[in-house]
Amino acid sequence: MITRRHLILSTFALGAYLSAGLAQADQLADIKQKGQIVFGVLGTDEPNSFIDPKSRQLVGYEIDIANAVARKLGVKPVFKQISVAARIPELQQGHVDILAASLTHNKERESQVDFALTHFVTGSKVMVRAASGITGLPQLAGKKVLTVRGGTQETNIRKAVPNVEVVTFENTQQAFQALRQGKGVAYVNDESSLLSDYGKLGQAAKGFTILAPSIGNEPLALGLRKGEKGLKAVVDQTLRELESSGAAEQLFNKWYGPGTRTNLAKRSFKIHTDQI
Repeated sequence: MITRRHLILSTFALGAYLSAGLAQADQLADIKQKGQIVFGVLGTDEPNSFIDPKSRQLVGYEIDIANAVARKLGVKPVFKQISVAARIPELQQGHVDILAASLTHNKERESQVDFALTHFVTGSKVMVRAASGITGLPQLAGKKVLTVRGGTQETNIRKAVPNVEVVTFENTQQAFQALRQGKGVAYVNDESSLLSDYGKLGQAAKGFTILAPSIGNEPLALGLRKGEKGLKAVVDQTLRELESSGAAEQLFNKWYGPGTRTNLAKRSFKIHTDQI
């Protein structure tokens, strides 16, 4: 005779079985079966990922890397724009397959996501309004500093200047615009993106200064769900092949090198490790 207790136990066992099956599901196989891979991107962080004003398409350094991963898998790349603060939740909840979203690899995040090989290394820097008279980080104490919500920049500036007043925005474009509007005396971002922002100022650049000290080391990497070893292996292999073929150097020069808005003289890193 099947009792209520048997039904409850059976339902519980079935639920546990299904949960275990989902936990053991192979994301790589699922992506190949669907024929597409969804990348979570910012779309507001030039030159990593941004919307080209002419084509209205997403372009950038991380977009090119994501396309290389999709080609390696033989699937269609799909890009979903997300905010900085929503990056890890979007990945954990399965709304995206991989984060290609200017994600800094640090120890705190290793408990939440897995990281592919580091594909870019930069640092955080501070841009100030020249009229502020600020020439060093200590002078930011008690001042209003602008940055993006959910990134590492806020942590970095608070460590560097404990008494700073931080105001955050949804994306870097909003924070940079707020600086130009005089809503703060300084703006914090990854150095590479900050140089790109500075390059957009044109003649107005004389009204702003980038302070010399770097306030943090930022190794950027693609983010993956915990435990997806098959997908990580393919992503890492793609990155190794970009490095060994010289394509990684070409991508750096295309988006960051001499003549670009960022105008970095040379690449100071190689794509070779997922350790920090």
